[in-house]
Amino acid sequence: MKLDLREALRQHILVGDGAMGTYLYQMGFPVGISYEELNLLQPDVIMDVHRRYYEAGARIIETNTFSANREKLSKYGLEQDVEAINVAGVELARKAVGHDAYIVGAIGSIRAGKRKNVRTAKVKEDLRQQIEVLLGTDVDGLMLESFYDLEEMLLALKVIRKLGDIPVICQFATEGTGTTHDGFSLQEAFAKLQQAGADVVGFNCRSGPNGLLRSLERVAGMDAPLPFSVFPNAGTPDYVDGRFTYAATPQYFAETSLKFADLGARIIGGCCGTTPEHVAAIAEALQGYQPDATRVDLLQSSEAKAAVVSEAAADPQQGAAGQGADFAEPSIIDLVKQRHTVIVELDPPRDLDIERFMQGARALKDAHVDALTMADNSLAVTRMSNLALGYLVKEQTGLRPLIHIACRDRNMIGTQSHMMGLHALGIDHVLAVTGDPARFGDLPGSSSVYDLTSFEIIRMIKQLNEGIAFSGKTLKKKADFIVGAAFNPNVKYLEKAVQRLERKIEAGADYIMTQPVYNAELIEKIHEATKHLSIPIFIGIMPLASGGNATYLHNEVPGIQLSDEVRRRMGDLKGEEGRAAGVQIAKELLDTAMKYFNGIYLMTPFLSYDMTVQLTNYVWEKAGRSIPTCTH
Repeated sequence: MKLDLREALRQHILVGDGAMGTYLYQMGFPVGISYEELNLLQPDVIMDVHRRYYEAGARIIETNTFSANREKLSKYGLEQDVEAINVAGVELARKAVGHDAYIVGAIGSIRAGKRKNVRTAKVKEDLRQQIEVLLGTDVDGLMLESFYDLEEMLLALKVIRKLGDIPVICQFATEGTGTTHDGFSLQEAFAKLQQAGADVVGFNCRSGPNGLLRSLERVAGMDAPLPFSVFPNAGTPDYVDGRFTYAATPQYFAETSLKFADLGARIIGGCCGTTPEHVAAIAEALQGYQPDATRVDLLQSSEAKAAVVSEAAADPQQGAAGQGADFAEPSIIDLVKQRHTVIVELDPPRDLDIERFMQGARALKDAHVDALTMADNSLAVTRMSNLALGYLVKEQTGLRPLIHIACRDRNMIGTQSHMMGLHALGIDHVLAVTGDPARFGDLPGSSSVYDLTSFEIIRMIKQLNEGIAFSGKTLKKKADFIVGAAFNPNVKYLEKAVQRLERKIEAGADYIMTQPVYNAELIEKIHEATKHLSIPIFIGIMPLASGGNATYLHNEVPGIQLSDEVRRRMGDLKGEEGRAAGVQIAKELLDTAMKYFNGIYLMTPFLSYDMTVQLTNYVWEKAGRSIPTCTH
């Protein structure tokens, strides 16, 4: 007979299963339907998914009931089927894998991070209904997953504890920030869950292995900790040819599963984007696992803890007032035709403190960069308005702002209004991008608009330059926007990516900015593949901050691939040593890039603007000028 789940976790590490929803999507089921309703409509499909995960090595099998509560099902007219869908979810899982595995009833957050969208009384009522149904089945435990707020998690846990003593796994959706959405530190949240009767605490979704590893490092030193569980996403999703894809490989999951285990994880599985192949890799890696004292010491060293503190404090900043300036300068298109030209990206803050951001802007102004570019809520994570920061940068430093415009966040009305506002503020350099889907950001319940594609938004912005509104009406004046387009050369078939780029040029793009490139040979290939194009290209180079940063970028961020040599050189470096190695690698890439391209696009990691200041100075030194001059 198998052990009780609590006893099994004291003695073993159990492998969890992988994604249900995104796996069904990969199998051809569309976004926008109730995947839970498939328990009733296509039970054989759901059983097959459970069976595949079991055969891959999973011994924690979650029921297909994550959104099977009255509030979520009501969107599909299924609110009367809560009991039928939950009961069927348990029966299908048990029938698929038998009694050898532990079947846990999956219960998802109702509020999903939007704290005011449903009244507390209704949240409690709907949670109670689903919990009562699941407790009436033969589940071995319950899993509260993808919760954002401690308040809602405790609400669900207290309902369970009033009804029974079943094992409960409590998992927060987190991005490695160290707090819940309602402001509790992870340590405090876990302590409160332990007091309320949780058996396992941990994380799932929102982040890939790197983000959940950082979160686990924060709580690994807790006094009398509960067993941990981790179910990371397969990196950050990308949207390619109308399909969502994930970058993190099964091998990467195998490697990180050992690190999770060393930090106390007793259940290790996968969330969005993971497949039976990822689970099989985890299971194989954990066979015969014995804790590695060296790895434990490394992950909990004072240097690692200092890095966590440093990252948490990355946005407290100091600043000072600057001086306004009028822009009589030529555009970056004029400049790049004459000399090497440097654009530097600096991320807007995720909070209300802009001091460090403005410090970075002033330092980069002193380094004589030609433009400071700011993303538009990149990776669908909410940041301060780049329009507001662009204006402050322009007025307080005299540095030219270059603003990204994402199709994701605004409909056509909002986009035109936004562009008109930029024109009124004298901000005329923009980069048009599609934008990462909102469902994978920090507010997954928000809508992805996508009224316009990246091609259409380029055409529409250029239409404003003719004095014509999106509606076709006259605007009485003409705008003067210089519009850039994004280019990802880190693809298998470069020629296809260039063909897509040609379409953007046909739409009206004035210049190109690439994703970061980490291979000198690829830079040469880009030159050969694009030398026929009529507009300038700014080659993207982002210095690596550490070995962990390199591993994360390579495995989890769409559009970024590191060469084996770069990953080997970064190794396990961290702190100042890691940043120095990252800058050196970037300088070597610049040596090649500057032979073929006048346009250089530097990306600043973690607001560490001293790194991009060094690289900007290197460009000017290599170009033979300490301060760039204009020959216009």
